[in-house]
Amino acid sequence: MPPANPACSRAAGAARVGAGGTLSAPASAPTPAPHQRRRDPVHPGAWWLWALALGTAATRTTNPLLLALLITVSAYVVITRRPHAPWSRSYGAFVKLALAVLLIRILFTTVLGSPIPGTHTLLTLPEVPLPDWAQGIRLGGRVTAEGLTFALYDAMKLATLLICVGAANALANPSRLLKSLPGALYEMGVAVVVALTFAPNLIADVQRLRAARRLRGRPDHGVRGLLQVGLPVLEGALERSVALAAAMDARGYGRTAQVPARVRRTTAALTLGGLLGVCAGTYGLLTAAGGTYGIPVLLAGVAAALAGLWLGGRRTVRTRYRPDRWDARAWLVTASGATVAALLFLAAARDPAALHPGVVPLVAPSLPLWPAAAVLVGLLPAFLTPAPETAVKEPS
Repeated sequence: MPPANPACSRAAGAARVGAGGTLSAPASAPTPAPHQRRRDPVHPGAWWLWALALGTAATRTTNPLLLALLITVSAYVVITRRPHAPWSRSYGAFVKLALAVLLIRILFTTVLGSPIPGTHTLLTLPEVPLPDWAQGIRLGGRVTAEGLTFALYDAMKLATLLICVGAANALANPSRLLKSLPGALYEMGVAVVVALTFAPNLIADVQRLRAARRLRGRPDHGVRGLLQVGLPVLEGALERSVALAAAMDARGYGRTAQVPARVRRTTAALTLGGLLGVCAGTYGLLTAAGGTYGIPVLLAGVAAALAGLWLGGRRTVRTRYRPDRWDARAWLVTASGATVAALLFLAAARDPAALHPGVVPLVAPSLPLWPAAAVLVGLLPAFLTPAPETAVKEPS
């Protein structure tokens, strides 16, 4: 009798007898679905460039409709692409800060008056007489609709810029951003990253402690609740600071390599000369007389500064584990924000009246079509980047 085939013997041994006496195949390991496969996230620097470009676009207009559209675009991208991490919860804090800016600006305009003349009086406050040396300042008096509208338009510009910065904080991983910095900026980057991560962790601690107090039936509002929550929050911040200092010391933070003196002098000269060139080139671009030399000087300054940073990185002893790649998606995210900024710069030059609606006489702002379409280009990261990873339930 010929020997049995080993493959057939293994298959027969792996089979199982079912309840009805039939053979059932062994259960194979679950294969992850194509949409559950891990995809590399977008480079954090691309998110910052995209958000700063939207903020730059907001500085070119005071049209409340365009500013509201910029806020909506950034909010939609944050909602759809914000990862599930404690540091990504800071977007709400920036939105509240933007609302506070609006309220404070309107309050100051109401109390201190506005330089914008107006004919539509909303209310008249009691005016406090001031001495002669305080000319140009008044307390109380007439509050006009034109003055409040001008203050609202101007405050919305700053509020939109703050919300765009909040979008960058919610989308870009600060630790991955630190890993991508050049070696010369590593120490400064650590300080910035620690400062950026402190506020989200602080907000998360406050929310966690308030929820715990509510579960125990204790008050979490008012001065008493704030005082009883503040001490544990400060204690947690101190513990994180001590743990961070110990981790940095264990990893040899602050070590420097020995480089020749001529390299150090060359690095200092290139960095200082590059920064001066950037300042001179920027000044040339902002003035009418310097339009011919502004761009060449600016490009030369940027090149010198980058060379200085590259040489300065030789003094920093550090390695990168699995560095983030600047791939095609990062280029597309950056290009979408840069396109919005460039098109709004062009619109402000060609049709300034549409991007800066007047308040004297008081008219309703209109939405310019092609600048609004340009703002919608900023929505591309919501469709070009992968969705944030969620916890996948293990098969039972």
